[in-house]
Amino acid sequence: MKWNTSSKEFENFLRFERNLSKNTISSYLADLKKLIDYLRLKNINYNPNQISTDLIREFLYSQSKKIKSSTQGRLISSLNLFFDFMILEKIIIENPLEKIDYPKIGTSIPTTLTTTEIDSLIAEAGLNKNNGLRNETIIEVLYSCGLRVSELIDLKISDLFLDENLIKVLGKGNKERFVPVSNTAKKLIVEYIESIRNFKKIKKGHEDTLFINNRGQKLTRVMIYTILNNLANHIGLKKKISPHVLRHSFATHLIENGADIISIQKMMGHENIVTTEKYLHVKNKHLIDSVLKYHPRS
Repeated sequence: MKWNTSSKEFENFLRFERNLSKNTISSYLADLKKLIDYLRLKNINYNPNQISTDLIREFLYSQSKKIKSSTQGRLISSLNLFFDFMILEKIIIENPLEKIDYPKIGTSIPTTLTTTEIDSLIAEAGLNKNNGLRNETIIEVLYSCGLRVSELIDLKISDLFLDENLIKVLGKGNKERFVPVSNTAKKLIVEYIESIRNFKKIKKGHEDTLFINNRGQKLTRVMIYTILNNLANHIGLKKKISPHVLRHSFATHLIENGADIISIQKMMGHENIVTTEKYLHVKNKHLIDSVLKYHPRS
């Protein structure tokens, strides 16, 4: 089987059998393309069934000079799944990554914003004459509900259950969850819909999309990043900012104020509790900072 055919069949497997999101599928295919590009660069005319463990080691070594350990780990996971798929298709009998170890990844505390910094971003957003209210609402929803950027841009008006203080979110792997929405976020959503969105000319196919651009279409991930970074520059924020930083801030502030880890896991849509547990390191740091600041012997 050639690479083009195997890549396409792998894509169909991820979409129809694994039911993964578009973004996740794109990540898997991008990682597979790195291996294919490496083979072409080295003039190695091997098909998928000819790939050996030694060749994979050489490829991973070449990548290790350019990417972080966490990215290396994802690359190994992607290739692992691809070659497991090859086994399912009876194209190979052994996965060449079976004896490949994952790189050691240190636990780092996620970057977060303070409530004051978030308030400053929202206040700055409101100064924009054209899209101020929309951008205020976007930031508030990202922070108050702990959404991923893909979940935000796919949010539908029909997903809003504001009388019950809930929104329905379509997360990774097309898994639905309900997330509580704060009174502040709810008020902004209603105001945005009634005073801005209801007067926009919406393009066909986007009638139910909550956040739309000036052309009446769904916002892109890149646009959300651009909005946040422009606001951060305007207020002189030195921290690196992204939608995920607001998501980290959501979890961190809940932990600091006593929320339990299981509730946070459910609200964030983490399949594995280990993913959520990284925020416990933030709690420990918060406790240490409190002792150093307030204890009379510090």
